[in-house]
Order: sequence, then structure tokens, then C-alpha cells
Amino acid sequence: MVCGTRPELIKLAPLIRVMGASATVVYTGQHYDTAMYHRIRQDIGRPGRFHELSVGGGTRGGQLGAAVAAVDELLARHPTRAVIVQGDTTSALAGALAANANDVPLVHVEAGLRSFDRAMPEEHNRVAIDHLADLCCAPTPLNHANLVAERVPEERIAVTGNTVVEALVTALPGRDEEAVVLAAHELERDGYVLATVHRPENVDDPVSLEAILRELNRLPLPVVLPLHPRTAKRVEAFGLSALLRPLKVVEPQAYPAFLALARCAAVVVSDSGGIQEEVSVLKRPVVVVRRSTERPEIEGTFGTLVPPGPRVRAEVLRWLDDVAGHRERLEHIPSPYGTGSPSARIAAALRRLVGGEPVHTRQLSPERVVVPPPASRRPVAPVPHSSSSS
Repeated sequence: MVCGTRPELIKLAPLIRVMGASATVVYTGQHYDTAMYHRIRQDIGRPGRFHELSVGGGTRGGQLGAAVAAVDELLARHPTRAVIVQGDTTSALAGALAANANDVPLVHVEAGLRSFDRAMPEEHNRVAIDHLADLCCAPTPLNHANLVAERVPEERIAVTGNTVVEALVTALPGRDEEAVVLAAHELERDGYVLATVHRPENVDDPVSLEAILRELNRLPLPVVLPLHPRTAKRVEAFGLSALLRPLKVVEPQAYPAFLALARCAAVVVSDSGGIQEEVSVLKRPVVVVRRSTERPEIEGTFGTLVPPGPRVRAEVLRWLDDVAGHRERLEHIPSPYGTGSPSARIAAALRRLVGGEPVHTRQLSPERVVVPPPASRRPVAPVPHSSSSS
């Protein structure tokens, strides 16, 4: 499993637990800030091996090149039956390219997401990974339809649900622990707004970042802002530090603590993709501050998409008009990202892949499966590979 960011580790954690000693995790170091990494690292299960690389910062191209080279070297030293990547990060693309270069079957967890926004770097990553993958694990039927529309063969697609569902359920603190988190921040249930902002389209643009912070300052409830390291740097560089003072700025939280804050918030304001999924399990509303989203399944139910500017405050106020009523209504809306154990379904599809069996299925039995130790570097029966001619 090749990953390099906090969200990837969170979402791969259930799969790591299912695979156990059969799994090797390669962490590229794309998120190299200790606050973004070590708090998550301590919460995941123990794989058979854990390799930590040091890709670090730099340009996207520089990160990608360094990560591909490092993963390629590891694959050459440690033959494996499959490479698993999750999502749409630079690290995920690096793992996909390295797997392809070494003729190793590739599994893409969270396949088929599309924003149809080519200005979004992640859109290029996720499309490329899907077309390299031998197994596309699509969280929802909509994701499956996106892949089919791009002529990804049906036999490469399995609809599995999203591992965020079980990652969240496993990490969600009890009510006593939740009360401790709220008390530590001097907060009351439904009495505050939780905000996160980190995407380049928002924080690398001084106009957008200022607009978002000003709208957060205009809200009638306290705003808790776990400050992403990238955002902190941009705030200082753009001279916007004064806009942080009215907010309750906190360090990036451990996953259970963050979930407690999200579950008890009146409303969440965020540009995070993962949070759009998490609120559908926590049954909280989210105002998504972006120009586009690859997770339209929650629009009109749990979420509203708005650009930076006055609509941020307007949408938050709409959710604040009846916090208790909205909470009650959302409780009865099922998450579009599934239930049960998506990681067990992914493991079952992986077992089919390395065994040379068809992987296409709309529903896999959530059994606990462990892939056997490496025997060969390719499936017994050939699996179609979109890049075999390149």
C-alpha cells in the first residue's frame, strides 16, 4: 500500500487491519509535518512492514519524480503480488506509475470519483490511476458509472463502498471522550461551527483565502479552525494573521478528537473531500467551499457547494436556522458511501485479482480475507492492463 498523506492513512487503516501481516505500507512522506502524520500513524494497525520514505516538500513534479523512483526501488527489492493506492494524491499516482513500470497489478481504492474540473490537479491524478488500474474499487454506483463512461472495462470494476465508513466507526469516540474534547476547547454541542481549509485553490490565492476567513469571522457562533500547516504559511505570507484572531484556532487534531468536534458541531465549513464523506456518517451538514466537487452524492442532503465569498455565510445561516431540526432530519438519511466492511470487500476483490478470477461485482460479501504470501508477480490468469502497450 503506497500512501503519503493523513487522509490516505486514515482510509487505508481498515484495509491494513484486514490484511495484517500480508500488508506492506510504504509512506512517501508527502505530508511531512509531524502534526499531520504522527497522530494518525499511532492510530492505525500494524502491517507486516512499514517503510518510511522522505519525499518531503517541493514542486508537484519534484515530489512525483522522487516518489516514483523511491517506490520503484522498493518494488525491485521486494517482489509483491499487488500494489494498492488510495485516492488521488501525488503519492497515489507515484505508486500507480511504479507498479506499472514493474508490471505489478494495481488496485485503486476510491476509484471513479470525478469533478470534471481539469483545473484541479487531483482530477488528473485520479483519471490516470483509474486507467492504469487492474482493479478499480468504486465506492458508489455513480463512481462505477463514471468509469464505465470512460470505457474502463466492467471486469476491472468492483463497487465496494468507501473505507471511510469503517475507519470513522472504529475511531469515533464515546460520549465521555467526546465531552472531554468539548471541554478542552470550551465548547458546547451544537454551539459552534467547525471549519477546515487547505486546498490550493483556496489557500494559495490571497483573495480567496481572505474571503473565506472574513466570512468565518461574520458567523454568529464561535468558529473552531484546526489550522493546516499549508494554510498557516499562506496566512502569514499574505498578511492575513489578523483574520485568525477572532477564530478559535487549534492544531490539527488526532482523528478521534476531530470526529468528536465534527459530530458536535452545528455545521461544518470545509474544502476537504474526506469531510464530505464523513459528515454523511456523522449526520452533520457541511458547506463545501470549492468551485467543484468529486463527491456530488451528498449535494442537496448533507452538503451545499459554494465558492469563496458571501454565499459561505448565507449557507451556514441557513443550516443554523433550526440546528436541532436539521440534526433530526439528517439522522434518517443513509450515507451514500455504504455500510459494513468495504475493506473486506476490497480484500475479496484483490484475492480474485491475484488468483486470476473476475473481479467485477456490484456487491461483495464482507468476509475477512487475507491475501496469501507472494508466489508470483502476476496473476495466474492474465488480467487486462490498460497500459500494456506503452
